[in-house]
Amino acid sequence: MTTPTFDNRDGFIWYNGALKPWRESTLHVLSHAVHYGSAVFEGERSYNGKVFKLAEHGERLIKSGEILDMNIPYSSAELDDAVIETLAANNINEGYVRRIAWRGSEMMGVSAQTTHINVAIACWEWPSYFAPEERLKGIRLDLSKWARPAPNTAPTNAKASGLYMICTLSKHEAERKGYADALMLDYRGQVAEATGANVFFIKDNQIHTPTPDCFLDGITRRTVIGLAKARGYEVIERAIMPEEMADFDECFLTGTAAEVTPVAEIGPYKFTPATVCKAMMEDYMALVRGEKTAVAAE
Repeated sequence: MTTPTFDNRDGFIWYNGALKPWRESTLHVLSHAVHYGSAVFEGERSYNGKVFKLAEHGERLIKSGEILDMNIPYSSAELDDAVIETLAANNINEGYVRRIAWRGSEMMGVSAQTTHINVAIACWEWPSYFAPEERLKGIRLDLSKWARPAPNTAPTNAKASGLYMICTLSKHEAERKGYADALMLDYRGQVAEATGANVFFIKDNQIHTPTPDCFLDGITRRTVIGLAKARGYEVIERAIMPEEMADFDECFLTGTAAEVTPVAEIGPYKFTPATVCKAMMEDYMALVRGEKTAVAAE
């Protein structure tokens, strides 16, 4: 079967305060966001009909809007309720949720002070496709030629649409080479993150992860750090140089879409997913499905 395109589906999208038929949820070609990347968004997962970290995602969307000088015209709580309404309207239990806020078409130019801030929420089915034993084989990552920018050159602590352009370029190149994704360094040449997920490394039962000072401190990242500490693992946030990857034993990615995904290869560096990867995968899935409640606060 051919997967339907995202503009041609049955169902409903919450659009500026009300549910609209999916195919009618459109925007004008001269919307500021299309030309200047003035949009912020969230990606969320629903497990057994419940969105994991619902409130945290809503709060981050509002904060991202503030960073981009966008006053989102709904509260975080109102948008949380709208997410639940949209999932129910589309009868989705296991799915992905996309909230997005963007500048409209009232002005065309770099300045956009009087543009209307539009908000939409869409969701679609997204079940878990891989058994744990398959995921434990690990994925292969390329090393991207694109670097995460310095925090004084871009709003790196916002989940802003425009910042993902270099992620798309990195992932396209990686997939052309046969990789699943790409690891990006930052403007200093330090390990940063994958194109849409944070990265962790393991050596001697210690977990090392880059300090998120020029990329998002992901909600899943913080959750997994809490799970690791609850198991007694030491988690070290620090600058990591790419050549250090030769000394690590295990590696995994974290993110709403990635969940906890073991990595077997990053460019010339090899890893063997083992005890820590398996523990973090199991603990995370138990938590999001409501089977685990004890998690250390980060």
